[in-house]
Amino acid sequence: MLDFLGNINWWQWILIILVLIAIRDIFIQRKHTISHNFPIVGHLRYVLEKIGPELRQYLVANNREELPFNRIERGWIYASAKRENNYEGFGTDRDIYAHHHIFVNNAMMPFKISERHPNTIDKSFLPCAKVIGQYNKRKKPFRPASVINVSAMSFGSLSAKAIESLNKGVRLAGAYHNTGEGGLSPYHSHGGDVIFHFGTGYFGVRDNIGNFSMDKLVQLVEKNPFIKAIEIKLSQGAKPGKGGVLPGAKISHEIAKIRGVEVGKDVLSPPNHSAFSNVSELLDFIEDIAKKTGLPVGIKAAIGKLEQWNELANLMKETGKGPDFITVDGGEGGTGAAPPSFADHVSLPWVYGFSDLYKLFQSKGLVERIVFIGSGKLGFPAKAAMAFAMGVDCINVAREAMMSIGCIQAQVCHTNRCPSGIATQNKWLQNGINIPLKSERLAQYFKTFRKELIEITHAAGYEHPCQFKMSDIEMNVDDHHLSKELNRTYSYEKTAVPFSSMQDLKDCLYLGGNYHTLKS
Repeated sequence: MLDFLGNINWWQWILIILVLIAIRDIFIQRKHTISHNFPIVGHLRYVLEKIGPELRQYLVANNREELPFNRIERGWIYASAKRENNYEGFGTDRDIYAHHHIFVNNAMMPFKISERHPNTIDKSFLPCAKVIGQYNKRKKPFRPASVINVSAMSFGSLSAKAIESLNKGVRLAGAYHNTGEGGLSPYHSHGGDVIFHFGTGYFGVRDNIGNFSMDKLVQLVEKNPFIKAIEIKLSQGAKPGKGGVLPGAKISHEIAKIRGVEVGKDVLSPPNHSAFSNVSELLDFIEDIAKKTGLPVGIKAAIGKLEQWNELANLMKETGKGPDFITVDGGEGGTGAAPPSFADHVSLPWVYGFSDLYKLFQSKGLVERIVFIGSGKLGFPAKAAMAFAMGVDCINVAREAMMSIGCIQAQVCHTNRCPSGIATQNKWLQNGINIPLKSERLAQYFKTFRKELIEITHAAGYEHPCQFKMSDIEMNVDDHHLSKELNRTYSYEKTAVPFSSMQDLKDCLYLGGNYHTLKS
C-alpha cells in the first residue's frame, strides 16, 4: 500500500482530492444547495463572498465610497497618527454638492493670536470651555483638558494591549478615557484621566446577584483617584434598547474578576436598569452617586422618543438637580456588535438626535447647566466644528481612536478574529500591538485633530470652537436650495457658551489631563 501511494504523482493527488470533494458535495453534505448542484466549482462562490469586503476595500471602491469610513477618512487618521503628510493636492475630490456636505463660513480676517497665547506655545492646546459638575457644585468638578476624548469601549470587547495603548495615549494627549461598561481594568490605570461608565450589567460595581452596589462604586472611586466622572449608560447607538450577552467562552479569569461575574458562564446585560425604573428614580440615582462619590455624574443615550427626556428636563427645572453631562450617541452605531435591524434603523443619526435633544433642553433654559458630549463619527475637524456650532462642548471618538492605533476597518469586531489585535482576546493577534508606539500614535492623532480644529476656528474668526454659531456652518440639504445654515436647517439658535479666553482655561484649577505636570 505504501509503495502504491508513493507512486502516485502530485497531479493525481489533486484529482483524488477533487473527486473526494465532489463526492462530499453531492452525497454527504445537505446544507449548501450551490455546492450540491455545482460540486467543486460552487466553493468559489463562498470564497469570493468571504473575501468580497477586502476586494472592494482595496481594489474596487473609490476613495470616497466606503462606509462607515472611506479611504480618505482612514488615510487622514493614519497619517495624522503617524505624523505624516495628511494634506491633499490638486483640490478636493469630494462631491461638495452632495447631501449633508459641510461648509464652514470663514471670516474676512482670521482670529490673530498673540506671542504669549497658549496656542502659540502649544498649537494643540484645546480644553473644554465648560467645567463638568460646576453648576451642581459637585465636590470634585472636572474640566476636560481636551475637546476630543476616547469613547466608551470595554476591556473584553477590546484587547488588553489596545486598552493600555489608548490609556497611555490619552495621558500623553491630556485627554480622558471612557472605560465602557466592562468595568475598570488594570489596563485603564496608566495615568490617563478616566470616566467610569456602567450599563445595565453594572460590571465592576455589581453585587453577587447582578444588582448595582453603591459600596463597590464608592470603593472603586476612592481607590482610583484618576476617575474624574461617572457615566450611566441608558442606551448606545449600536443597539439602543437592547441588552447583550457575553458568551461564557470569552470570560477568562481576568475578565471575570474585573466584571464581577463567573468564569465560563454566559452573562446577560438586560435592556433595563434594575437600580431605577423611571425618570424620577434616575434623577435620585444620579444625585445619590454624586453625593457619595463627590464626582460629576452624567448619562449616555441614543435619541429617539423625547417624552421621557421632556420629563427629565421638567424635573431638572423643578428640583435644580440633574446630570452634569449628557453624552449623545448617534444611531449610526459604533464598536458594539448589533443586529442590522438595530444598527440600521433604531434611534436617530447623531445630527438629528442631538438637535432634537438640545432644542428640548434649551426651551427649558437648561443648556448652561449641562456639558454636552457628542459621539458619532465626529472625529474629523470639520465635523467637530459642525458639532460645536450645534451646541456640543466635547466629543468622544471610538472607531477613529481604534484606527489611530492600527484598526484597518476589517469589520470583524464581533468575531474575536480582529486582524490588528484590537478587538480580540486572541493572544497571538494581540502580540502585533506595540504599546509605546500605538499610544504615541493615538496622542498624535488627538493633537493633530485639535491643531486643525483650532486652525478652522481661527479661520472663522474665533478663539475657541465653543464660540461657533449655527450660522457659521452651512450644510447641503436639498436640490432647491443647495445649502442652508445650521440654524435654518435644524430650526434653533445655539445658546452662547460663556468664554473669556484660552488663557483662563489653561489656568483653571479643575483642568484635567495632568496638563501642568506634563508641561513641567
